[in-house]
Amino acid sequence: MANTADTEQITALMRDSVLGLFGHFYDERQTASAALYIARLDPQLIEDGTYFIHETAPGRIVACGGWSRRAKLHAGAGDALGDERLLDPDTESARVRAMFVHPDWTRRGLGRAILEDCEQAARAEGFTKLELMATLPGEQLYRAFGFREIARPMLTLADGVQVQGVAMERRIG
Repeated sequence: MANTADTEQITALMRDSVLGLFGHFYDERQTASAALYIARLDPQLIEDGTYFIHETAPGRIVACGGWSRRAKLHAGAGDALGDERLLDPDTESARVRAMFVHPDWTRRGLGRAILEDCEQAARAEGFTKLELMATLPGEQLYRAFGFREIARPMLTLADGVQVQGVAMERRIG
């Protein structure tokens, strides 16, 4: 579980992940914008105790991600009215948020392990579905975990740059 002392390292990991992986899916301008606006840690996730990290050794975080019982779906567009609202597990989906893996540590099961942690924790709070807004680098992981695509919106980041997103959902099994 992440704590506030991990913030600096998580932020660096997010940026390294975007700069190392997004260029395979997005152009240079989109990648640079994503490094500023998508690679942002929402401190509410840590405060809520719903954000996980994986370390190779104590102090070296190589993967992070979490889930939320709040309405905010993703960080890229900035804050919106109602983002902090608590979701109703009987009628709404828990949100998978801010999943990042260091480029040197992809395809080793770390993302899947975080998704398993998210699913287990959301289930324990009564949620029956997970929802997320994927970026293209994460789409394959989410599909392999059983998420299905609902839409492919263009996401407008805070600086006006647009990136392709993939809205996805999954029943908690």
